[in-house]
Amino acid sequence: MARPAISYHALELGAGARAVGVVTAAFALLPLAVAVPLGRRTDRQRCGPLLPAGVGLVAAGSALAATAPSLVLLAAWSALLGLGHLVFVIGAQSLVARQSGPDEHDRNFGHFTIGGSAGQLIGPVLSGWLVGGAAGGPPGTGEHSSAVALFASGVLALCSYATLWRIEGRAVPRRPGGGGAAGGPPSLPVPVARILRSRGVPAGILASLAVLSTTDVLTAYLPVVGEERGIAPGVVGLLLSLRAAASVLSRAGLTRMTARLGRQPLLVVSCLVAGVLCVLLAVHLPVWALALSLVVLGFCLGVGQPLTMTTVVQAAPDSARSTALALRLTGNRLGQVAAPAGAGLVAGAAGAAAPFVLLGVLLLGASATAARSRPNRPSTAETSDGSDGAGGSEGAGSSEPAGNTEDAGTAASGGGPAGAAGASSTASRGNSSRR
Repeated sequence: MARPAISYHALELGAGARAVGVVTAAFALLPLAVAVPLGRRTDRQRCGPLLPAGVGLVAAGSALAATAPSLVLLAAWSALLGLGHLVFVIGAQSLVARQSGPDEHDRNFGHFTIGGSAGQLIGPVLSGWLVGGAAGGPPGTGEHSSAVALFASGVLALCSYATLWRIEGRAVPRRPGGGGAAGGPPSLPVPVARILRSRGVPAGILASLAVLSTTDVLTAYLPVVGEERGIAPGVVGLLLSLRAAASVLSRAGLTRMTARLGRQPLLVVSCLVAGVLCVLLAVHLPVWALALSLVVLGFCLGVGQPLTMTTVVQAAPDSARSTALALRLTGNRLGQVAAPAGAGLVAGAAGAAAPFVLLGVLLLGASATAARSRPNRPSTAETSDGSDGAGGSEGAGSSEPAGNTEDAGTAASGGGPAGAAGASSTASRGNSSRR
C-alpha cells in the first residue's frame, strides 16, 4: 500500500516525474549499506527476531511518511521504510531456506512469495481506493490525499505480529565453538569475492535486480502515467493488483513449470517476454489493453523472484547462503536506487512512460545473461550433511518488498501480513518434513 501512496504524496507536494524517481530511489539507500552485514549475522544466529523488527520499522516509516511536509522528509521516511522491508525479507528468506531441503527450494520459495504477491494484490487496490476517495479529486488534478493510505498501511503491517510470535518453533542449534564442524575451530566468513565467483550467482543477482527494478518502477510510475493519461487512482490500483494476481498464479504453478521446462530456460523465457511487454507499456494503450499487458507481465515477473532465490541458494557455499542472498538483496536495492533515479531522468526528458523502455532493455539483458550461465549442481557432500546443508544453523540461507514484494515483504511495502504468514506456513512445512 505504501509505495503507490508515497508516489501520490510526492505529487501532492508538487513533485514532478523526476522528483518521484528520487523519492522512490530513497527506499533502497539504507539497505545498500546494511544488507551484507545483516546477512553475515543471519548466517551465525537466529533469523526469527528480524521479522518483528522489520515490521516495526515498516509501520514507523509508513506513519512518518504520512506526515511528511516536504519531499526531503518524505525521501527520508521512504528510506526508513526500505530498511524495515530489508530486515523483514532477510529474516523471512533465511527462515524459508533454513527449513527447506535442496529439492524443496523452488516449491517453498514459490509458496513464500505467494504471500508477498497476495499483499501486493490487495494493497494497491486499498491504496488507490483510499487515495482517490479521501479527497475525491478527479484524475489529472493531483487532488488526492495519501495520508490515510499511509497510516492504514502502517496499521496493516502491525497486524502481521499476530503471525510472528511463533515464527521459529525452537532455537536454532549451535555447534560447539561455532566452528565449521562439531568441536572444530571457528570458521572464517566466506569472502564476498568467492561468493560472487560461484557459477550461477552473478546471473541470479542480475535477473533478480532486473525483475525487482521493473516491479518497483512499475509500482511507482504507473500512478504518474495514470495522472498523465487521465486514469483514476482506483483504476491504477486495480491494474497493479491484476499484475500481482498474475504473479500469484505463476508462483502457484512454479513447481510444475520448473519440472517441465527446467529452472534456467524458464528464467530466460520469463525475462525475455517481460522485457518485450515493458517496451509495449510505453505506448499509449487503452485501459483494457494495458490491463492485459500487465497480467502477462505480472505472470512473467512472478516467476523470476523465487527462481533467483533458489539459483543463488544452491550456487553459493553452504556456510554463506544468508550472505549470498544478502548480496542478491543488495543487487536488488542497487537496482531500486539506480532504476528509479534513471527512470526519473528519462521521464523528466521524455515523459512518464519512457522508463518502461529502459526496464525492457534491462530485462532483455538479464535474459541473455541467464541463457549463458548454467549454475553448478550441489554436490552430494553438500546436501547430505545436515550440519552444512539448508537445514543447518551455519548453512542457513536467506526480501523486496516491495516488496516489496523484492521480494515478499510486509503490508506497507506491498507484501502485506500475508507475506509473514507465508513465511510462517512455509517454515512449519519445513519443520514437519524434517521431523
